[in-house]
Amino acid sequence: MNTHRKIAAIVVAALAVLGVVGCSSSSSKDSAADSLTVAWVVDPSWAQVPVANDLGYFKQHGVNVKIVPFPTGAAALEALAGGAVDVANGGDVPTSAAALKNPNLRIFADGAIWPEGRFVARRSAGINSVADLAGRKIAVPLGSSAHYFASRFLTEANVKADLIQTGPAEIVTAITNHNVDAIAVFQPALAKAVAALGSDAIELQGKQKYNQHSLYLANQNVLDSKKQAVGKFVGAIRNADGPLSGKDPAALAAVAKATGLDNNLISQVTSEFKYQTHLGPELAGDLADRARWAQSIGRIPADQHIPDYQNIIAGSFVTESNS
Repeated sequence: MNTHRKIAAIVVAALAVLGVVGCSSSSSKDSAADSLTVAWVVDPSWAQVPVANDLGYFKQHGVNVKIVPFPTGAAALEALAGGAVDVANGGDVPTSAAALKNPNLRIFADGAIWPEGRFVARRSAGINSVADLAGRKIAVPLGSSAHYFASRFLTEANVKADLIQTGPAEIVTAITNHNVDAIAVFQPALAKAVAALGSDAIELQGKQKYNQHSLYLANQNVLDSKKQAVGKFVGAIRNADGPLSGKDPAALAAVAKATGLDNNLISQVTSEFKYQTHLGPELAGDLADRARWAQSIGRIPADQHIPDYQNIIAGSFVTESNS
């Protein structure tokens, strides 16, 4: 059994045994064509999903959505490739790599831009700047968007450090237990690490910010067979943009509940994101840049052809939901 099928089997088993978070349309006879199973990455980058769920936007649009939480975009994309889910979330870095292995992968929306990727380090370790990270141990989920910005910021500062593979669930413990001197991670683990370190935390960013794309993806067969459901899904998450940007208390409560962030932190954290369901003209070029970076560090074979990522962008869903 290949990796995609193994993950698909695991997710299907989890659905059967544990059930999933979800909402249903008002009809008692929901058609499979109007239902979507979504691999949701537990991250405010895709906050539209819990907001659309809790505030009833999926129901209003007539789409039945089952939400399956995933720790990273890479894991969600594996489940998508294996057919365990209909829709998945993924950042630009894992998506650029996943598209090389899954020719059926399509991007149908970019939900948010996050320009606040940064290191969190311990002041008590003598770290006050990116230059001070030279020779230090830095915990990071390798192959992720955090790995990309960590490498980029270190290279920019001509600094070499020891990047240690650490999952987002373990990363806060890694720095609070002094197993590492710094971390590079996405939200909500980043905010949790800052809160846990308190006054010992120092946050460091490179000179050129990294704008992470928060993508919504599906395989081409799903876009063909469930076109209406995907269109309704896009309409629902677009409805969530306004409440998120406007700091609606109900929207923030939905994100806090789904991500496990403290209610006192959630307004600050969501302020880091630009929530706008769209597809920008820069996306294809950014994906190619992430793929070239992965090649430069050996995560993608040097002889791997980097495709024109414009060919995997399905722009009609965002266009139609905006009309």
